[in-house]
Amino acid sequence: MASVPSLAVSGGAAAAAIPVADARRLPPSSVAIADKVSSYSRSLQSVNKGGSESPLRPLDVEEAMGMLREGKTVQSAIYVPLLHQCAESGSHSAARAVHGHMVKTGTDADMFVDTSLVNVYMRCGACEDARRLFDEMPETNVVTWTALITGYTLNSQPELAVEVFVEMLEAGRYPSHFTLGGMLNSCSSLYNVELGKQVHGYTIKYGAESITSMGNSLCRLYAKAGNMESALRAFRRVPDKNLITWTTMISACAEDENYVELGLSLFLDMLMDGVMPNEFTLTSVMSLCGTRLDLNLGKQVQAFCFKIGCQTNIPVKNSTMYLYLRKGETEEAMRLFEEMDDVCIITWNAMISGYAGYAQIMDTAKDDLHARSRGFQALKIFRDLNRSAMKPDLFTFSSILSVCSYMMALEQGEQIHAQTIKTGFLSDVVVNSALVNMYNKCGSIEDATKAFVEMPIRTLVTWTSLISGYSQHGHPQQAIQLFEDMRFAGVRPNEITFVSVLSACSYAGLVNEAERYFDMMKHDYKIEPVVDHYGCMIDMFVRLGRLEDAFIKRTGFEPNEAIWSSLVAGCRSHGNMELAFYAADRLLELKPKGVETYVLLLNMYISKERWHDVAMVRKLMKQEDLGILRDRSWITIKDKVYFFRANDKTHDQCDDLYQLLENLLEKAKMIGYEPYQNVELSETEDDEKPASGSVKHHSERLAVALGLLETPPGATIRVTKNITMCRDCHSSIKLFSLLANREIIVRDSKRLHKFRDGRCSCGDFSALL
Repeated sequence: MASVPSLAVSGGAAAAAIPVADARRLPPSSVAIADKVSSYSRSLQSVNKGGSESPLRPLDVEEAMGMLREGKTVQSAIYVPLLHQCAESGSHSAARAVHGHMVKTGTDADMFVDTSLVNVYMRCGACEDARRLFDEMPETNVVTWTALITGYTLNSQPELAVEVFVEMLEAGRYPSHFTLGGMLNSCSSLYNVELGKQVHGYTIKYGAESITSMGNSLCRLYAKAGNMESALRAFRRVPDKNLITWTTMISACAEDENYVELGLSLFLDMLMDGVMPNEFTLTSVMSLCGTRLDLNLGKQVQAFCFKIGCQTNIPVKNSTMYLYLRKGETEEAMRLFEEMDDVCIITWNAMISGYAGYAQIMDTAKDDLHARSRGFQALKIFRDLNRSAMKPDLFTFSSILSVCSYMMALEQGEQIHAQTIKTGFLSDVVVNSALVNMYNKCGSIEDATKAFVEMPIRTLVTWTSLISGYSQHGHPQQAIQLFEDMRFAGVRPNEITFVSVLSACSYAGLVNEAERYFDMMKHDYKIEPVVDHYGCMIDMFVRLGRLEDAFIKRTGFEPNEAIWSSLVAGCRSHGNMELAFYAADRLLELKPKGVETYVLLLNMYISKERWHDVAMVRKLMKQEDLGILRDRSWITIKDKVYFFRANDKTHDQCDDLYQLLENLLEKAKMIGYEPYQNVELSETEDDEKPASGSVKHHSERLAVALGLLETPPGATIRVTKNITMCRDCHSSIKLFSLLANREIIVRDSKRLHKFRDGRCSCGDFSALL
């Protein structure tokens, strides 16, 4: 792209803009041009018949075209409203016919009519015809140049608009505020804020910054570039704010979660200023309520929509449905959906992504069973979409693949993969990335690798996803090699990428490599380590039993709950109870929020009969109102989902499941299995009397047993669990995989465990409860 020549600009804008003959305000000729435009717009058509004129009256397109075909002599002014109608209808063929008649009658020498024709060609998407006409014009003015610039932007060719703007300035022409507004829109489309600042400098030079439309364009430019501070400054400098001004800033706040409160405050100021919002404003306000998860405020906005009569507007309804879904009010969202007469793909996507978003927070939801069912509801809505007249788009596919990832619904994910191939969306980088992530989360690293290799374009997110997948699946060497391949391909890693590669080094116990990557991150890429990076290093030293190194590594930053928990578990596992108790004290000082952390502490204190500490921990749990540890697991078999609690006896095949578990546990004992003693926090238990003992029937064991009974021999069993696996279940399921000759995958709240031939991909370190 041609760069814009520079010109020093004073007055607080970014220094740089374009040299012209001299720096002065808009030339007087602009006024003359405006007068001529007004004069033409007031002209009516007249027809010369033998020296007499017909009565002045408006003509429709067919009548006017009929006159032109008959070869009647017309005044040039008749072409302007006719061309306007061609632009409104988007009829390129009609515009060319009018153009041909203009050439035939010699009217094409009229600069104003030619300018109108340039605009019409652009409005019809005929950019080449517009440029060819422009180049053939014997004379052009600022309106002609502006029509060409805005037309290129309208047709998604902003880079050509910039080139025309440069040509205009180099020809010594002076832009009007319409020209500058069009250029700011081009910069917004290009996300080129630096070039936009140069144009901003021109608006200050020509005294156009206070024009409302110019202020609106500046707000849009800076907001799209993520520079909200500059957008707000431009917003505050607009003296006469109109509906577009307010809506532009409120919409910008809706797209940045850091400005939610400001967006709502601006909406209130807008109402106080007497400006009535439209459907676009209210859609953004409803999105702000959704980000804030404020259902009460959302209902007030919904009532306001009824008051001004835009409650049936599709974008407003979509954002309202999305708010209800994010708050778990699925019945109300479904009612709104079913009441809609005109449903577009955006509406379907709002429903799917709303259910998907609710499914993704299921691990933290109080009613996790209810939350998980919403994920399967998203799959059902996707099925209904496929049966409707609508077709999924790339947003639909990326959202539903995310649902499959969280639900570990591999069969559904494979069907959607096939559909993306059939519809051609597999070539989209967003869909491809979602596909790689889905196979990772479902435990199929081989399919994830295949999807990654077949991608025509790879983003940093995709590279990082597969690196993390290799690490999670117990392939640290492949993760490290892929990281090096990424660097060789010229992709710059970010802090999340380094967390993945450091985690891989931790799994493999590669101390030298981990320390090299840690130093590389700081010195070569100038990324300051955060707690997750330190956590990977500490995890590695704890795995290797180098506890003193782990404690040394924690200096220089403040460990969080996860790191202290890792230190407690590691020290306890390696038999260093002195350091374990020290880490436990530090952990309790943080007043951890996770109930699993307290179970870890209780197990440790009970095993050493430190009853005073047991009482202290349980008291702290009550103070923090943590409730109980709910043990849940799910397994999907033939598109049907089965749900289990600990010691669950509600399943139809309950007797068979328990008998199978008893048989497997007896066989496992014969090859080395030893039940592990854990504290048990059941949902009916008296908090003052914690029980301990081997738990035979945790939820994941029951789910695995059902998988062994109901799936064919050799089929992989996939189970999802809402909390971390305990040590006893981890040890037993390892041996179940050997005894049954099955691959068993259990994804808990922290990581994925792939059991095969009596081994686990986590290296046995992760199950420490």
